[in-house]
Amino acid sequence: MFPPSFVFGSSTSAYQIEGAWKEDGKGESIWDRFCHTRGKIRFGHTGNVACDHYHRWKDDILLMKSLGLNAYRFSVSWPRILPTGEGEVNQKGLDFYDRLVDDLLEVGINPFVTLFHWDLPQALQYKIGGFSNRECVKYFTEFAIKVAKKLGDRVNHWITINEPWIYAVFGGLSGIHAPGKRNPWAAFRTFHNLLLAHATATEAIKSINDKCLVGISLNLMSIRRMTDSQKDRDATYIADLFFQRNST
Repeated sequence: MFPPSFVFGSSTSAYQIEGAWKEDGKGESIWDRFCHTRGKIRFGHTGNVACDHYHRWKDDILLMKSLGLNAYRFSVSWPRILPTGEGEVNQKGLDFYDRLVDDLLEVGINPFVTLFHWDLPQALQYKIGGFSNRECVKYFTEFAIKVAKKLGDRVNHWITINEPWIYAVFGGLSGIHAPGKRNPWAAFRTFHNLLLAHATATEAIKSINDKCLVGISLNLMSIRRMTDSQKDRDATYIADLFFQRNST
């Protein structure tokens, strides 16, 4: 039996479901650029339309309600709100999430907002190298403040960054995710800067509403050695450092 406080929900990310990749003032993200680069994605698939959530969000809320969900975790698209990653807010983009939150609450579904699910504005990737540059922490914190000021009176649960290990390794080390880089030194700087961004964004959200619960989404795993040999002990130690402690 599940306890009464157990939360039943679903989870998505902006690029995976929204579509509308260049509508209503949205800027280009690194995933837009990556998917539009020939040879990067099998069959040339993109998130240009995806689930078309940007246009069908009311239907999606009704589906969630019919499933009996009482929570919905979604991410806000940074370039939809700040097309170049900084500066003036694209009001149409911010209003989309404002309406989404209102309608979720109206049907009894608690919104859990993720601020960064890997869709960095392409402009910041080009300008400063994205999160491999410590300066990106400042831009992310400013973005967090703008979103929290708009939604923080109704949203009590926040996730700053989704799976920083995946973003840094797949995006900056192996290059199989956006932005498609293969630079170990930049990848390790990215690890550090993402955790720094988590800390500064948490402080920023708490300064707007100190009752908010703020966390980070990590992809942790269990690492066990096969034998008690020194070789396996050393391998386990290195694996733990790389897979676990880099992102915590």
